Amino acid sequence: MYTKQALHNLGISAGAVSARQKEQLDRDGYFVVNDALSASELSAMRDEFERIHAAEKDQGGHEVHVEPGARRISNIFNKTNAFDKCLNLPPVLAAAHYLLGEIKVHGANLRDPVKGYGQQSLHVDVPKIFDEDWWVINAMIMLDDMTLENGPTRIIPGSQHWAPINVPYVNQGDWEPTPLSPEDAARVPKDLDAPYPGELLVTAKAGAAIICNSSMWHSGTRKNSDAHRRMLHLTYTRRDLPQQLVQLDHLTPDLYHRMSPEHRYLLEIEPPKSGDGILRQPKRDHNGWWN
Repeated sequence: MYTKQALHNLGISAGAVSARQKEQLDRDGYFVVNDALSASELSAMRDEFERIHAAEKDQGGHEVHVEPGARRISNIFNKTNAFDKCLNLPPVLAAAHYLLGEIKVHGANLRDPVKGYGQQSLHVDVPKIFDEDWWVINAMIMLDDMTLENGPTRIIPGSQHWAPINVPYVNQGDWEPTPLSPEDAARVPKDLDAPYPGELLVTAKAGAAIICNSSMWHSGTRKNSDAHRRMLHLTYTRRDLPQQLVQLDHLTPDLYHRMSPEHRYLLEIEPPKSGDGILRQPKRDHNGWWN
């Protein structure tokens, strides 16, 4: 199987992402899809978030990263079927295929900062070796409204075309940074926590999907209210790159059997076969930070 075939079999065409959305993704590094999820789907997802968090508490997200000051859950598809709908959102899959070509699920992490936390320094999630060497696309799927008070994501539109900065150690893979050009060096602020010229604070209603090139400069911001800001970070990567969470290592029979062949392919949960080749693997230990 290959990606175009998998999406065709799922009934997802290239037209699931419009020419305008492609232009926004290319130019600005992101676009927003409203009403990607229904009210009933959101309700079920929120309930499962709370159920799983109550069981895992401060160990939530341990398969990837435990973050002080945020309620996190990882490995979600093996724990519940409530989020399966997110694997079949046409704009997300079509945009990932458009940006990356041959794709697979990279990670799926639920995150809800608590009041007073959530602030991050300006960064990119993944590096690149040359312009348009895109590694990951992130669909931030909102389970609650994201407002100016509950820690909206800060983005720098168009910055995906600039040099990568402040890449989390765990995400660097086999990339080695090179000296910045004078033009790129001039863009890097002395204070990565300070406001940046042209930055946007993205707000969105529950059910929206904010689809971002993970090479865009961005950060979380401080949550100043008690209102939930539960979000699913659903990421896709190129098939030659490693997954953040190796799905095959955590696979349950329930997940395998409820997935179609197409979703097994996109999750990369079929056991490897002879002749599949060797994928690039990260050379960094998982002792770093992930947003």
